[in-house]
Amino acid sequence: MSVWTDLPGQGAVVEQLSRAAASERPTHAWLFTGPPGSGRTNAARAFAAALLCEQPDPDARGCGRCHACHTALNGSNADVMVMVTENVSFTIQEVREWVAKAQDKPSSGRWRIMIVEDADRMAERTTNVLLKAIEEPPPRTIWILCAPSPADVLVTIRSRCRPVGLRTPPQQDVADLLIRRDGADPALAEFAARVSQSHIGIARRLAMDEEARRRRDRIVRLPLRLRGVSDAVVAAGELVEISNADAAAASEARNEAERQALLQTLGAPETGTLPPAIRSQLKQLEEEQKRRAKRAVSDSLDRVMIDLTTFFRDVLTLQLGTGAQLINEQLRSELEAYAGKSTPEQTLGRMDAIAEARRRLSTNVSPVLAMEAMAVSLL
Repeated sequence: MSVWTDLPGQGAVVEQLSRAAASERPTHAWLFTGPPGSGRTNAARAFAAALLCEQPDPDARGCGRCHACHTALNGSNADVMVMVTENVSFTIQEVREWVAKAQDKPSSGRWRIMIVEDADRMAERTTNVLLKAIEEPPPRTIWILCAPSPADVLVTIRSRCRPVGLRTPPQQDVADLLIRRDGADPALAEFAARVSQSHIGIARRLAMDEEARRRRDRIVRLPLRLRGVSDAVVAAGELVEISNADAAAASEARNEAERQALLQTLGAPETGTLPPAIRSQLKQLEEEQKRRAKRAVSDSLDRVMIDLTTFFRDVLTLQLGTGAQLINEQLRSELEAYAGKSTPEQTLGRMDAIAEARRRLSTNVSPVLAMEAMAVSLL
């Protein structure tokens, strides 16, 4: 089993990165792009592992068996730094800290590798700090940036990176990965791969979490329940509630664990009033958690929009008679009935309404108002 095993449907990318890993002087900066769920971060970690692989034969690097490969893949290798933000965007201070760390020599391997997830989540001023480090890198440092598309990164960064384009993997490849790696039931794996549209992370959650499957079913069935404006308002509130619950469930336990860990690290007393210095640290942590929660809700709402879009995509497929596979095949009879009561033009208008809601949500519009306007447009 090599480091490339968990990259389904990316044969061309694996070949490109394998050649680079075998080189004694690989390119110092890379830009990994691909649609959500294509495995950008997995590819970046696999490439890091191959670059650090301990195999003496360059062509055998990326073996997946040596200590360097194992630690690079599981996140414990001291020479691999992974920069990720759970807030809306990276701060300029965070980037300055990474640039400083990038100057360090590798501790044990051939390279110090800096992986930046969601490189598109940087303001222009913040990106300019990173640009300087990529223009004049230390001799043993390699930068790997990940973003949805080249257009999401400033052209000055893009022009200095070697591009790696990942594609949406075939559904069967994703299903096979879930069965082999996660032990998923074959029928659930195929269902999850189809309804997630080959998004590896979402497919895994749907295959392994029954509650996640129930939430998605409520979302895609929403258009079937709309009869009037009052239904639309109720449905909008339900979608926001689902998104908030999703985000809260993922962060509640983590937030408390972070709080307790900070108190223990600072030596806080078990009872009584906390000293001002500790209260200040707690306040900073709470502010970071609030920013993280904002992104979690935003990401959850965006996923709701994508799931809703699949309903109308299927409706349009039936109306136009394209013969393409339905994403929500389990709802075929309901979709056929819905398609018979509307026109392709109306369906396209509803899809545009969802796209407009996604755009509004990205500009800090109230989620409830954006969802209500969208739900009314679906009538």
